[in-house]
Amino acid sequence: MQGIRVLEVGTLISGPFAGRLLGDMGAEVIKIEPPGSPDPIRTWGQAEVDGHHFFWTVHARNKKAVTLNLRVPRGREVFLDLVERSDIVVENFRPGTLEKWDLGYDLLRRRNPGIILVRVSGYGQTGPDAGKAGYASVAEAVSGLRHMNGFPGGPPPRLALSLGDSLAGMFAVQGALAALYRRTITGRGQVVDTALTEACLAVQESTIPDYDAGGVVRGPSGTRLEGIAPSNIYRSADGSWVVIAANQDTVFRRLCAAMGRPELATDERFADHAARGRNQDELDSVIADWAAARQPQDIIDVLSAAGVIAGPINTVTEVVRDPQFLARGMLVEHYDEGAGRSVLGPGIVPVLSETPGGVRNAGPARP
Repeated sequence: MQGIRVLEVGTLISGPFAGRLLGDMGAEVIKIEPPGSPDPIRTWGQAEVDGHHFFWTVHARNKKAVTLNLRVPRGREVFLDLVERSDIVVENFRPGTLEKWDLGYDLLRRRNPGIILVRVSGYGQTGPDAGKAGYASVAEAVSGLRHMNGFPGGPPPRLALSLGDSLAGMFAVQGALAALYRRTITGRGQVVDTALTEACLAVQESTIPDYDAGGVVRGPSGTRLEGIAPSNIYRSADGSWVVIAANQDTVFRRLCAAMGRPELATDERFADHAARGRNQDELDSVIADWAAARQPQDIIDVLSAAGVIAGPINTVTEVVRDPQFLARGMLVEHYDEGAGRSVLGPGIVPVLSETPGGVRNAGPARP
């Protein structure tokens, strides 16, 4: 995306994550922060070294940073001058905020008819809830996503990440790329309207038609998906967990052979996908007994050799040493000016064969 200029005027996660993804692919991203009120992400992250936090290191990588007050005429005029020379504006304020500052899309496109305005908000720019503020934790709940997390009968926990924000950022980038392509045909930009709630809704597979057609309300299912078997976690001899996913018929036959139980593949309780789903607890018990007698790496080696999908549940300690991630360039070391040292961060996804992305700089120091 070299040659594409992005102005990012959002804060926290969703909008800036979209900016990060565009920057990862080579776009020039200019992060705009108000004077005296930098993005709070600068002070986020569970590690603090010499007063420096590392959420910003990753979240603002490949960006430039400037201070600009969009609430005053001079700041707005400087911003509009930048809009004239840019391709995309990314914002994730509450709907109506840019309009309140006299920076709505009608004005932006008068200054630059090709400008694309990417708007990320809790509930979208229209509808009865449009004026509400939104965070990922609430969006995951309102969309029904959080209801499906956890164990039946227990409280619906959240993932230890702001998943809804990242999903919205990814969908925002998808929209931005579609708008860029459309602009090559029409010469005109457009608004990309992305809601956190809708991003969470969009990844819920068949939950809506399952309910509409069959009255099924999908709920939490713990460590597995109901009716999909075997696909669960199993405790190994040293107490650590291994994920085994062999619900497809041919893969299940390989699993049975690898466990030394080929007869299970023709047992009427487990002979096909539907039967295994009906007898999920019994099948999980058989596999759990087999796994409990073996070390985790032995389980993975045996199953991998047999063509069965399996893997450990890693923490970041294992991830940063994983030979596959290392071989794929998914662990990238780069200099962090704010920390005064090199730091390790995640690589660029996806990997492009002709124009791969890269990390040109960590999150910039205070503008």
